[in-house]
Amino acid sequence: MRDSLEILRFTVGPFEENVYVVVGPSGRRAAIVDPGIGSEALLQGILDRGLSLDWILNTHGHLDHAAGNGFFKERTGAALAIHPGDAPYLRDLEAQGRAFGLTLAASPEPDVELREGSPLVLDGVPLEVLHTPGHTPGGTCIALGDRVLVGDTLFRGSVGRTDLPGGSWPDLEASIRRKLFRLPGSTVCLPGHGPETTIGEERSTNPFVSDPLAAGAAEGRS
Repeated sequence: MRDSLEILRFTVGPFEENVYVVVGPSGRRAAIVDPGIGSEALLQGILDRGLSLDWILNTHGHLDHAAGNGFFKERTGAALAIHPGDAPYLRDLEAQGRAFGLTLAASPEPDVELREGSPLVLDGVPLEVLHTPGHTPGGTCIALGDRVLVGDTLFRGSVGRTDLPGGSWPDLEASIRRKLFRLPGSTVCLPGHGPETTIGEERSTNPFVSDPLAAGAAEGRS
């Protein structure tokens, strides 16, 4: 699948979130993952490359990963997808912005529910949805063969914070250990913030989850 899907990463906005554009094997169909604050500037490049946007995928509903939903939906007609557990965050997007002194456009309602085991296809290529709650109740990761978009579930040397509304350290720890850490060690993790890493590296060295006896809530990043 590495040869059939191209993944482009862009770091944007005041929260330095990673926005991903996944390009299908035809070189004509694409998905944008977590279009946060400042992601609007990416649209022209997408159009200049001749890509049609089929999907707007949210790994979770926090403002730094969903603020661009309305912009991309209005201009491309792409289907918006998020886990139903995080749909309430989208309805509260403007209030999330106000809490940070930001004026954000409202997000449209999702067109598709991202559920584990449900089909998700880009340009004929199936993508695997993993429900990984903890950072938020409906947090999801999207596996693309030997790569996985992990949102704010796992970072290089850290994990998603669990002290925000809806967060749960037991759920996050279980998601990482029972879902992500069962992937092959060579799997490349593409996080919502910061540099990429691998499952094997985090299993061995992540201070929050590498030791099975580690306990306590983790704040992590974002």
